[in-house]
Amino acid sequence: MIGLLHGTILEKLPPDILLDVNGVGYEIQLPMTSFYQLPDVGQTVTLFTHFVVREDAQLLFGFTQRSERSLFRVLIKANGVGPKLACTILSGMSGPQFIHAVMHEDITALVKMPGVGKKTAERLVVELKDKVNDIDTPLSAGISSKQDSSDPVTPILMPVASARDEAVSALLALGYKRAQAEQSVKAIFNEDASSEQLIRDALKSMV
Repeated sequence: MIGLLHGTILEKLPPDILLDVNGVGYEIQLPMTSFYQLPDVGQTVTLFTHFVVREDAQLLFGFTQRSERSLFRVLIKANGVGPKLACTILSGMSGPQFIHAVMHEDITALVKMPGVGKKTAERLVVELKDKVNDIDTPLSAGISSKQDSSDPVTPILMPVASARDEAVSALLALGYKRAQAEQSVKAIFNEDASSEQLIRDALKSMV
């Protein structure tokens, strides 16, 4: 299993990044709570990872904090929760917020996440209440924002999309419906905001 990767960020297309590790490019999806903590393209970062192998795909999920990966692993053990849904939940809520919602049986907060209906939220509370309290949050992320000048890597130049389009695309990738994604981004849109800020504000508006 791939448990940790250290490399240079070549692309940031929220919620995904392309990470160069000794010449090998890893496509990694991160919950937005981790994505916000990443350094800029061209800089190095250390990520705790979880590797998922399915019949139709091999998926790699990354986290800036070990505790967030621990929570992700607890989540995917819950009945009806796959890695994509777990990643979506941890994009709309921080680890401490999710733990608080589960411990206080806050069904209303949980059902605001896409893909989480009332029955799923109730099941999360029942199955995870005794498990999430043991997770320490936050832990040291081990992030390094220093570029390795001894072996520089040139970032790949991609066509520049508008921050608004990137924000909508990120919300779609996280499981939100297009109409909901476009409406939430439109409601908080600021021309001076980055795509990451738009995503953060849009997610907050829906919680």
